[in-house]
Amino acid sequence: MCRWLAYYGSPMMLDAVLYRPEHSLINQSLHARMGVESTNGDGFGVGWYSEYGDGTPAVFRDIGPAWSDRNLLELSGHVRSSLFFAHVRASTGSAIQQTNCHPFRHGRWLWMHNGAITDFHRLRRDLCMAVDPALFSSIEGSTDSEVMFYLAVTFGLDQDVPGAVARMAGLVEQVGKEHGVEDPMQMTVAVSDGVRLWAFRYSSQGKTRSLFYSSKAETVRHLHPEIDFLREVSDDTRLVVSEPLGDLHGVWNELPEGSYTVVPSGASGDYFPFVPEFPLDRPLVPPGEWS
Repeated sequence: MCRWLAYYGSPMMLDAVLYRPEHSLINQSLHARMGVESTNGDGFGVGWYSEYGDGTPAVFRDIGPAWSDRNLLELSGHVRSSLFFAHVRASTGSAIQQTNCHPFRHGRWLWMHNGAITDFHRLRRDLCMAVDPALFSSIEGSTDSEVMFYLAVTFGLDQDVPGAVARMAGLVEQVGKEHGVEDPMQMTVAVSDGVRLWAFRYSSQGKTRSLFYSSKAETVRHLHPEIDFLREVSDDTRLVVSEPLGDLHGVWNELPEGSYTVVPSGASGDYFPFVPEFPLDRPLVPPGEWS
């Protein structure tokens, strides 16, 4: 499987999150505590939004291990962003190549995934046939993660993020059952349009890979006044991570099974129930109408 993190909040250098914490993502690439594999060395990627850009994110990905990549170390010490993704990969069978590394990008959207579609090689054709034809040529790699992304785009990511992800998951479960795959879906997913961040935790079996979100910044400041940089971050600064970046009391909250969170969350709560929508007969928007 994989490890990932997503950051939203006050602009920050990438290395402050990727390298500096006690159990940083780079540390997790070698010594994951909660992943299926303790080593995640089959490629990595970062994606970030810039205040000076056109709204589309930048992406840097490579096939080597994150812990020894000098370019990632150099870049992360000079790129500052208020919303960024990072992912270290442990392949579940697809090739180790740049086009299979996360995060994936389409227009203003970023997407990354930990988990797998069980027996994807059996389901792949039917799932790919459900991707809008106008989007199909954008699929560059061979992973289940990228197909999931383009299914979500097909099913209305631009209009309704939780609904589109629910329809994607529903289709995977529907196709899986048609092929005799009892528990086809295993996912933690992060997706962003550059304005908000959504993170989902769901599996068909109800035993989903780990996912945590940080407490509100004002709460963490109160609990840990000794941490200097917390004095400078905005109250809506949050992290979503495959596993905690350290052992600080009161900082990390496990996202429950079958739920999602959105950042900034407003006053309506930290997380919401997530249920696949199926049976699924057709895309939310007719084919060919995607921008």
